[in-house]
This record gives sequence, C-alpha cells and structure tokens, in this order.
Amino acid sequence: MAGNSYGTLYKITTFGESHGEALGGIIDGCPSGIVLDLEAIEFEMSRRKPGQSAIVTQRKEPDAVQFLSGIFEGKTTGTPIGFIIPNTNQKSDDYSHIKDNYRPSHADYVYDQKYGFRDYRGGGRSSARETASRVVAGAIAKQMLPKIKIHAFVSAVGDLSLDKSYHELDFNLIESNPVRCPDIEMAAKMEDYIREIRKQGDTVGGMVTCVIQNVPVGLGEPVFDKLHAELGKAMLSINAVKGFEYGSGFEGSKMKGSQHNDLYNSDGTTRTNLSGGIQGGISNGMDIYFNVAFKPVATIMQKQESLDNQGNITEMTGKGRHDPCVVPRAVPIVEAMAAIVLADFYLINKTY
Repeated sequence: MAGNSYGTLYKITTFGESHGEALGGIIDGCPSGIVLDLEAIEFEMSRRKPGQSAIVTQRKEPDAVQFLSGIFEGKTTGTPIGFIIPNTNQKSDDYSHIKDNYRPSHADYVYDQKYGFRDYRGGGRSSARETASRVVAGAIAKQMLPKIKIHAFVSAVGDLSLDKSYHELDFNLIESNPVRCPDIEMAAKMEDYIREIRKQGDTVGGMVTCVIQNVPVGLGEPVFDKLHAELGKAMLSINAVKGFEYGSGFEGSKMKGSQHNDLYNSDGTTRTNLSGGIQGGISNGMDIYFNVAFKPVATIMQKQESLDNQGNITEMTGKGRHDPCVVPRAVPIVEAMAAIVLADFYLINKTY
C-alpha cells in the first residue's frame, strides 16, 4: 500500500489499523534543538481521542503517545522521531457481522477490490483512528512555529450554521463545550441536535473552519505546490472530508473583480482579505482562513441494504461504537494537518 506519507522536508509516515496492536508514525525532518512540551502534545491528543463526551463514540482509548526515538533530554535530536499509540480497547467482535458484507459509503468494497483483502475490524487502515498519528505530528509542528497561531472550530452541524465572521468570535471559547463551537448559544443548539440524531440511530455532517494567524509572507511553492493546493490536499486526505474552500471560496465566483480585489495598504497588508491570506499560491501575511466540509458518518444504527462479497444484496444494521457527528473530534485533526503543511513550507523556505 502506497500513500502513507505526507510532506517533503517535514514528513510524516503513519502505520497501524483501528483494531491492531498500535498506531504509530515516523516524523522525518524535524530540526534539532526544539524543546518539546509533551503536555501540549497530550492535550492535542485528548481533543481528538474517542470517549471524551456524550456526543462522540464511546470507545475508551487513552491515546497515550510513547516516543521511541528522536528526542533526548526533552529536545529533538534532528533524527527521525518514532512513536506508537497503543490500542487498548478493541472490540473486534463488533464487526464480525460485516466480515462478508460491504457497508454503504465505507471503504470496505473498494479496499477488497483493490487489494483482494481487507481488515474488517473497524475498517482497519481506512478507519479515522489513523488520524491520531497525524495529531502527534501536528502538535510537534506547532511547536516548530510558535509565532503562528492555528484555530479551528465547528462552524456548522447539519443546517445549523454560524452566521458570524471569525473576527467576531472568541477563540478562547472553542474548548468550553463538547461541540467546539466558539458561540455558546449556537454550541448548545448543535449539541442538542447531535444528541437527537444519535437517538434516531442516524448521523449528521458539518463544517470545520480554520483560521491561521501570524503567517509570514512567502510560504508556498508555485507552480504545482501552491500553499492553498497543499492545504486542500492535506484537508481532503482526512477521513470523511468532502469539500475544501479558502478565502472567498465559491462565493467569490459570484463577484466582480472590482468587488473581489484586495486593495493594498502602504505596508503591504490589504484592506480586505478575500484572497484568504494567499496570492499566487504564496502567503501574503494576512490571515489564512478556510472551511472543511465533513460528510455524515457512514455507519448508522438503522437497517440498510448492503452488498456481500458474493454479489448478493443483503440487509444489515450498524453495530459498534461510532460518532453521530465527526466534526467536534475533527477540529484538532484539521489544525494538525494545517500545522504540518506550514512546517513543511517553513523548512522549504529556509533552503533559499
């Protein structure tokens, strides 16, 4: 299987399955001498881990990271950072009913067709549990770039959507509620809605918005490695993501050039920021902001038609522990992938 690595100079390779012994990764290219805050890494992992609230999967995993190499006396050594995250709460029997069946809108069918084999325990390698390793790499990348601030938050759940600009929001409120929405009133509505969806045995999608501040001018490599192209690739590599837009996004296609152009101030900043902090594929020093759309979780606790490996249409009902809505736990994953992209471009920029 290819496609398990991301990055050029700051590079993460992940391994492991949802119900295997452990997940893990190797981070290559991290500079030496960085004093690592291990508690900050643990905090990022706690934001992503299952079982953290009543509105997410109730699988209980501590997601404790064990570093195997690349760190000595609290500092990075410049050598590959190897780590594992043990799986401690597997319930593989929850998936025995799909051993010969393909769940609708999951990766079961395509994995079986491509590889002639699949790990049906929780989806194996296709499980979103793989993203735990990305959060480790992202947490370290954040510590490489302490001046850059990355804030992701839930901006929509189903039809419930924030109608405020990110400038009107208090990012300190993101962690104040289980939905991770920085508007308390809307967060309560979203939480109630997710609870109701769970009672129905159904799932719902949503949107994560990310704002990146204090980005220096010059990150991004035209022509094919534009900053927004790499951010898009990084976000679209996250499980359940169906869409990515930055800056004015699709709304910008409805505007005239006279409305959309960001006019300059004398110091090089711009009066508006419809470009989303990126022009010509290169960061311009303004805030980078983008939206990431997540589909509803495919496993639902309702009867659905399915397909077995003999080509028969069958009937099945989802079992096991699943999120009714992935977006609250996706927030740290979006931040992690953004940090990995920026760390990579930061190192590339230093080669000039």
